[in-house]
This record gives sequence, structure tokens and C-alpha cells, in this order.
Amino acid sequence: MVVANFYGATLVSDAYFYALQIPSLAIIILGGVGGPFHSAAVAVFSKLIGADEKPDDEVNKLFNTFLTVAFVFFAICAVLGFFFADKIMGLIISAGSPELLALASAHFKIMSPIILIGGIIGIYYGLLIVHKQYILPNLSPMVLSLVVIAAISLAHNDKSGLVLAAATTIGAVCQILIQFPKLRQIGYRIKPNFNIKNNTQFRNICELLFPAILSSTVGQISIYIDMFFASILVTGAWTAVVFANRIFQFPVGILVTAFLVPLFPIFSRLAGEGDKNSIKLYFNKGVGVLFFVAIIMIIFIILLAEDGISLVFERGAFTSDAVSMVSLALCYLSFSIIPYVFRDSITRVYYAFNDSKTPFIIAASSILLKAVLNWLLIIRLNMGIAGITLSTSLITLFNAVFLGIFIYKKIRLDYKILFINFAKMIIAGVITFVAGWFICREFNNIILPKYIFEITKIGVVMLSCSIIYTFINILFKMDYANELLRKIKKN
Repeated sequence: MVVANFYGATLVSDAYFYALQIPSLAIIILGGVGGPFHSAAVAVFSKLIGADEKPDDEVNKLFNTFLTVAFVFFAICAVLGFFFADKIMGLIISAGSPELLALASAHFKIMSPIILIGGIIGIYYGLLIVHKQYILPNLSPMVLSLVVIAAISLAHNDKSGLVLAAATTIGAVCQILIQFPKLRQIGYRIKPNFNIKNNTQFRNICELLFPAILSSTVGQISIYIDMFFASILVTGAWTAVVFANRIFQFPVGILVTAFLVPLFPIFSRLAGEGDKNSIKLYFNKGVGVLFFVAIIMIIFIILLAEDGISLVFERGAFTSDAVSMVSLALCYLSFSIIPYVFRDSITRVYYAFNDSKTPFIIAASSILLKAVLNWLLIIRLNMGIAGITLSTSLITLFNAVFLGIFIYKKIRLDYKILFINFAKMIIAGVITFVAGWFICREFNNIILPKYIFEITKIGVVMLSCSIIYTFINILFKMDYANELLRKIKKN
């Protein structure tokens, strides 16, 4: 909200978000909760040490080997990023103006140290999760946000966005610093170690880690394809796509993280014990709940996107045109919620069986399809920003379907019950959407001051749709709805 207020959807915001993409790959995609470094740490260390145990010398040595190798790798990447910033930005946004390229390169140089931090944060996250320390890994990214908010609010008149870039780097450094004291308290000590030769456990980490890194990087190639196509659209197009994705990630990211962070170590332990029936049980329950909530989220987004974005963002440099661009992008992106939650859930099952190669192969195979879809939707069908996010939704569906098909090589999941329930939820969702559309249409005839109108409309529509959706699912005898009702009555 603060970034939107000060920078809007402009050339400066475009430059910042273009430059941020590679640092965010390191700190969010590779090093974030659910990323390859976090996943590799959880998958391997959860089998070596109990949640309530102190790490012994061997575990500490493995931790330091992992940390040292990650540090060297990311340090090299950060240095290369700094010295080749112009060429990297020129490659990604080759259709952009010279002013956009120059400003994006300046931002990228300032944020290149973030690349060094990414994998290290992921390792710290993973170890904290192994020891059931869930709060700190999930709250620490707030530190980065708070630093950014404070910096640009104090600077107030940052016309180039360089203060924003510098604050992002400082925030990332703060994010890693607050992790270390807790790890030290648990019993981990930093002592550089290159014990790689004949190290079975480190080899297990690498076998899981490198295909997962490649898979995540391949996924980012799709984003770079989006960046190229966005650079040929109107100024602010990439900012609109980024804001749509941020809004999308707010509820969906929280939802997926809330379920999968505690489930992943359970999957890993059960896979190690060979208890496939329990994995099926946990998977179906987890994905079923995610589907139940995902459908109502899609309804809220389609019905209320423009009102919600206007209420939250439309002030300062963020104009009504920017609201329209972000709303359009978000509505098409919302269709990816269901395959998104399924994809991320089933990927954790692959990782639990130490298989990151299959997700990589599937992700790699979608790159050409992404480019073709972008060309078809944006150039041929002239869908503009909507074409970018619609193609993202279709690619997410592609990945989810093939991950679901090839998991049989590891475990035969019970899809029948899951998708029968899903079909019932879809029917409930369609009925709810139609009812919500009529409520919105009638509400639009009411004359109220802008902010009061938006707040009231959002509240009334969300409450009405939630009641209708839950009631229909209760009629369908859905366990998720009945459990939700029991919890409401209990509280």
C-alpha cells in the first residue's frame, strides 16, 4: 500500500519491480518458506534429529557444510549480478525504453547483495521448522517490509526509487540477522566447513536441492517471459502484474503456508517410515480444506476486485487507471488458485520422497508453452495485461495436472474421494457466485460516499457469499463445512 501510494504504476515502479525479480528469486523463491533450501533442510535434517533434540557434532558439521557451500555459491552470483547489471536488465526488458533500462540497472546493482542472503535464509528457515519453531520463519519477512515502509515514508520524495531499492536490501539483511539468535539457542554453531567428499547426507541434500533450484529457476524463466511481453505494453503494466500477484499471494500464500509448513515435516517422516497410507490421509485432508477455501476466494476476487483494490490502493500516485489494470490482472490470475494449492501440496509429497527431478522436468516442459500462450493471448488476441495473468493460470494448471499424474511412481494417492468432494464444492461455488453477482448488482444502485460504499459492499457481499457457500456445502454433507460450523458454534 505504501509503495503504491508513493510510486503508483509508473516508470519508477516498473524499474524497481523489474530489478527486484532476481533478488526476489533468491530470497523468496529459493530461500523462502517452501523454497528449495528450506525444503532440502527439512527433508534431510528432520530424519537426522528430533524436534526436541539438540544438534550433535555431526548434525552441526552437516549444517556448516550446507551453509558454507550456499554462501560461496550465492556470493559468486551476487558479484556477477552487480557487475553485469546492465546486460542482465537489457536481456530481460529488451523491449523497454532506455530510461527504463538505465533505472532498472541502477536498482538491480543496489539490490544485488540480496542474492547472497537468499539460500542462507532458506537453510535457517528449514532448521527452525525442523525444531517446530514456526512463528519466526513466517514473521521475519515482515522486517523487510517494515524497513521499506519506514525508509520511503521518511524520504517521502524519492523520485528515482533508489531509496526504495536500498531499503529493500537493508530489510533483507535485517531479516537474516533476527534468525540467528534462535538457531544459536537451539544449539547450532557457525564454523565454515567444506566437508563434501564422501559426505552421504550432504549428497542427499544436493540430490534434492539442485533439481529443486533448477525447477524454481525454470519457473522464473516464465516470469522473465512475462516481463518481456509486459515491456511492450503500456507504462505501469508490469507494476500492475506485480501488484496483482502480491494481492493474490496475500490470502493464498498465507493459506498454503499455514497448511504445508507443518505438513511437510510430517510427510518427510512418514515417507522415511514407509507409511504411505498416512500420507494419503494427510494429503487428502489438507488439499480438501485448501480447495474448500480456494473456491470462495475466487468468488470474492471476481466480484470485489475493483472495489477492494480501490479501497486499499487508490490514493497518492496510484490512480483509477492503475486500479483498473491491477483488477483486470487479478481476476484472471484468480483462476490459478485451485491448481496452485494442489501443485504446491503435491510438490511437498515429491520432496518427502527425495524427488525434486520430476517437478523440475514438468516445470521445464512448460516454458515453451508459456511463451506460446503469451504470444497468442497478448499479441494475437490483444488481451494485454489480462493475457499475462491468464497464461500464468493455464501454466499453473498444466503443472498441477502432470504432477498429479506422475506421483503414482512414488505413491498412489486416492483422488476419487478428493475430486468427488471438489465437484460438490464447484457446484456450491457456482450457485454462490450467481447469488453474489445479483447482490453486487443491487448494491451498486445504493448512493453512499466512496469509501463507505466500498467498505459496506465488500462486507455485505463477503458475509452473504460465505453464508450461502457454507450452507450449500452443509446440504451436500461436506465435512469441511460441518467442521467450520462446529468451530463457530464452539467459539
